[in-house]
Amino acid sequence: MQSTIALVDDDRNILTSVSIALEAEGFKVRTYTNGSEALRGMTSNPVDLAILDIKMPRMDGMELLGRLRQNTNLPIIFLTSKDDEVDELMGLRMGADDYITKPFSQRLLLERIRTLLRRESIAKQEISPEGSEKPMARGDLVLDPARHLCTWKGETVNLTVTEFLLLKTLARHPGHVKNRDQLMDAAYGESVYVDDRTIDSHIKRLRKKFKEIDQDFGQIETLYGVGYRYKDR
Repeated sequence: MQSTIALVDDDRNILTSVSIALEAEGFKVRTYTNGSEALRGMTSNPVDLAILDIKMPRMDGMELLGRLRQNTNLPIIFLTSKDDEVDELMGLRMGADDYITKPFSQRLLLERIRTLLRRESIAKQEISPEGSEKPMARGDLVLDPARHLCTWKGETVNLTVTEFLLLKTLARHPGHVKNRDQLMDAAYGESVYVDDRTIDSHIKRLRKKFKEIDQDFGQIETLYGVGYRYKDR
């Protein structure tokens, strides 16, 4: 089945060139020139993945991301300018799955899109009871991969696919340290490189979501210069 991608950017040259490249690869593309228009369009006609520019008139990419994350966990890639390191980090902390810096290679963008869509498909596919991955319980934490469900002390924690995969990787072996390369492979696959701060930003957002439910949450530990681990107690 064809995947539908929303491309949101006020630069019409980017809309045209990227749309042509994506359609040539078999994707359906919906283009929007501002965040307000994109929010209306994606709310009435959901898509499989969104690519958002950060700096746009009427509603910028940050606000659009925040509005979308109220109702959906669809994969989102940010397009950022070369010097917008703060925007990149803020975007990841607000729930974007990935970012690409302008000017960018269309081949790199296609690779990131395929990785996120493949991950999303695996997470959402209906698995037979015999072949499904069984729920994992770690104290107050319960992860059910087959339903993409996470609960803490009985309360649901809404996680993106990236966040769920990172948490599952850490919780699978409590007390064991996972370095950033291992977490990168778990969340994105071995064929895709993202830098360390991308993983760090996802971990910070994970902690924030749990602390909104339980201020005393401290199960995800940082070992500076080494990586992260999930406390077994």
